[in-house]
Amino acid sequence: MALTVAEIAAEVGGEAVGETGRLISGANALEEAGPDQIAFADNPKALETIGSTSAGCVLVPEDTGVPAAVTVIRVENPRLAFAKAATRLVPPNRPAPGTDPRATIGDGLRCGEDVSIGAGVVIGTGVTLGRRVCLYPNVVLGDGVVLGDDVVVYPNVTILDRCKIGNRVTIHAGTVIGSDGFGFVPRGDTYFKIPQLGIVQIDDDVEIGANNTIDRATFGRTWIRAGVKTDNLVHVAHNVTVGENTLLVAQVGIAGSTTVGRNVILAGQVGVNGHIRIGDRVIVGPQSGVAHSVEPGRVITGSAAMDHRIWLRVQQIIPRLPEMAKKLRRIEKLMAQMAGQKDPDRNR
Repeated sequence: MALTVAEIAAEVGGEAVGETGRLISGANALEEAGPDQIAFADNPKALETIGSTSAGCVLVPEDTGVPAAVTVIRVENPRLAFAKAATRLVPPNRPAPGTDPRATIGDGLRCGEDVSIGAGVVIGTGVTLGRRVCLYPNVVLGDGVVLGDDVVVYPNVTILDRCKIGNRVTIHAGTVIGSDGFGFVPRGDTYFKIPQLGIVQIDDDVEIGANNTIDRATFGRTWIRAGVKTDNLVHVAHNVTVGENTLLVAQVGIAGSTTVGRNVILAGQVGVNGHIRIGDRVIVGPQSGVAHSVEPGRVITGSAAMDHRIWLRVQQIIPRLPEMAKKLRRIEKLMAQMAGQKDPDRNR
C-alpha cells in the first residue's frame, strides 16, 4: 500500500512539513530507509542524523526543527506514530479465507465469515469460530473451544477443551492454552492428581508470545484480561488472574492462584509465588523473585537462593538495612570521639 505524506499525517494525527505529496510505501530504520519509506527519530542522537537520512519522510517530536530538505511529520509520540503508519503501509500477510482439505473438523462447528483454516488443523466437536479467524497449519482446538472475531493463531498452537478466546487475540507458534494445572495431593511418598476441571479465558486485544503455557484452572478459570501482552516462554499457572494491559516479559513464571493487577510489568525471568496479590502498576525488575504480596505502584527487584530458614531471617532484616546503616555510622562517630580520633566519615 502507498500513501502520501499528507495522508499518513492525517492517519497519525500529525503535522506534515515538506514534500507532503510524496508517496510512501514502506517503513524502515532511520539509517536504512529509502526515498519511498518512512522512519522515525525520537531522541537527540537520532535527530542529529536527520540531515543525512535517505528516508522519504521522518516522524519527529512536536516543535522539532529540521533541515529544509527533509520531509517530516511532527507528532506527539514518533514511535507510536511509526507503529501505526507501518501497520497501515505493510499490513500483515494473512492466508486467504477457506478451509484446506487436509484439515480435520469435528461435528457442530459454528463458523463466522472469512475464516481461514490451514493444513493439518484439527478442530474438535462443538467449536465456535468468529469472523475473520485465521488458523495456521497444525493448530489444534479441543472440544467446545470458542474463538472471537479477528483471532490469529499461528502454527502448532494447542487450545484445549472449553477454553475461551476473545476478539482480536494473537497467539504465536507453539503455545499451549488449557493444559492441566500442576495440582497433586501428597499420598505418602507419592502424589495423587487433582482433577483440573476449569478453563482458560483470554479477553480481547491480548497477544500471547511463542511457546507460552497457560494452565487451565482447577475450578473456575485462569483469566488473562484485556490488553495483556506476553513475551516468549512465559508460564501462567492454574487460577492465576492477569490484569488489564499488563506486560509479561520472557521467561516469567507465575505460580497458581496469584492475582496480578492492571498495568503491571514483570521483567525477564521474574518468578512469582502462588496465592499472592501484585497491585496495579507494579514494576518488578529482571530475575526477581516475588514471594509476598506487593502494594500498588511499587518498583521492586532482587532475589537470592539460600537455606530456607536463613532466607526467612534475611527477609526480615533487609527492609531495616538503611536504618541499621545509619545507626552503625552514629556508633562509629561516637567510638571515634571517645578515642579522640577524627570523624570517620571524612575518610570515606
